[in-house]
Amino acid sequence: MHIRCTLLLTSVFLLFSRADAYFGYGLIRCLFTSKDDVVYLAQLYFNKVLQGQYNSTLGKYVGYTEKMKEIADELNKNQRFLEQEKKNEQKCRTNVPLVFDVLSRPVEPTVKLRLAESPESEHPGMLMCSAYNFYPKQIKLTWLRDGKEATSNVTSTDELPNGNWLYQIHSYLEIIPKPGENISCMVEHASLMEPKFYDWDPTSEAEKNKIAIGVAGLLLGLVFVLSGAVFYKRNTTSRILVPTS
Repeated sequence: MHIRCTLLLTSVFLLFSRADAYFGYGLIRCLFTSKDDVVYLAQLYFNKVLQGQYNSTLGKYVGYTEKMKEIADELNKNQRFLEQEKKNEQKCRTNVPLVFDVLSRPVEPTVKLRLAESPESEHPGMLMCSAYNFYPKQIKLTWLRDGKEATSNVTSTDELPNGNWLYQIHSYLEIIPKPGENISCMVEHASLMEPKFYDWDPTSEAEKNKIAIGVAGLLLGLVFVLSGAVFYKRNTTSRILVPTS
């Protein structure tokens, strides 16, 4: 299987006619399976159909329509075009080892364990264990309740790509809290020498809620005080004092 690396989008153009619009674009990219197995392609598409391309394994342009075959023949006679494509191929080969160097190093996930809202009323709580920005893709999240693996009321997403070679995943545990129960999320990944455990502290969640409620109450109180002060100032300034005789 080839690992695809798009190096540069070279040209995008639109062609219009009275009946419809036509879309074409050129694409330059690298395909590689190892540091030595590298293919450089410069491709031309028209209405999503590949019309012709330069392939480094052939060392020339190839057309797939009658018109593009004529254009490819002319390009293959132009040494400047061929020399430029060879330079682009060399850039491709130079960058491939850098990509493999990044991919060969595991990246440890950032893990967050928190209380999430449950969409179903019969479950008063739902814990969410999230692992962010890890590589490689393979990872395992396991819920433990008092040291024993929890398999019921557990749902998980697939590993989701971030678009930058890194991944994220989320696992959920529906719970009915029990006094003194220890709930944790165990994470196993290639970047870790041994599994890591993340314990849920219901006290900290409760304290955070208390702080949030306290801050909200304080802000609401300030709004009432300021509103009262403005109302009082407006009433006092609008009064006209009449001296008594």
